Amino acid sequence: MKKKKWISIVRIVLIATLLTFLFRSYLFASYVVNGKSMEPTLFDGNLLMVNKIVYDLKEIERFDVIVFHANKEEDYVKRVIGKPGDHVAYQDDMLYLNGESIEETYLEPYRNPDEGLLTNDFTLEELTGKTVVPEGKLFVLGDNRKKSYDSRKIGFIDQETVVGKVDIRYWPMEQMNFQFVK
Repeated sequence: MKKKKWISIVRIVLIATLLTFLFRSYLFASYVVNGKSMEPTLFDGNLLMVNKIVYDLKEIERFDVIVFHANKEEDYVKRVIGKPGDHVAYQDDMLYLNGESIEETYLEPYRNPDEGLLTNDFTLEELTGKTVVPEGKLFVLGDNRKKSYDSRKIGFIDQETVVGKVDIRYWPMEQMNFQFVK
C-alpha cells in the first residue's frame, strides 16, 4: 500500500513539474520592470506575467503593453502606438493616428498644465524619414514620455522581437492588475 502511495505522489510531482516547465517555457514569462519609462502604468521593480503565445493567435493591437528584445542583453516594456501602415504624429500634446486625434487616458495621471507638454510635437517623418510605420515594424512609446527611451530614439522595432503582451502585474500585491488601460 505504501508503494502505491509513493508512486502516486511521484507521478503528481512529475506532472506538476512538467506543466510548470511547459507554462514557463512556451506560454508565459515573468519579467521585472527596470526603470521609470512606463510610469504611471508600471513602476520600477514591478513583476509582470507576459503572455508569449497571444500574438500567435491574434495580431498585436494598438496600445497593448508589450515586452520586446531591445538588443541581445535587454528587453524593454513599452506601449504599441503605431502598427504597419499607420501615420503617427503628436501636436499640442495630442496623439494623431492616421489624421485622427486619439485620447490617451492612461497618461492623465502625468498631465500637469504647469509643467508644459507631456509629449513634444513630432511626426514619423521628422523622427525616422518615413511617413508611415513600415511593414513588419511597430512604433512604441513609454507612458512616461519625458523619461522614456523608445521609438523616438531607437526607431521602429521589429515585430519578430516582441516577446509577448503584458497581461498581469503581480508584484507588489497592492498594485496587482489584470488589465491595462488603453
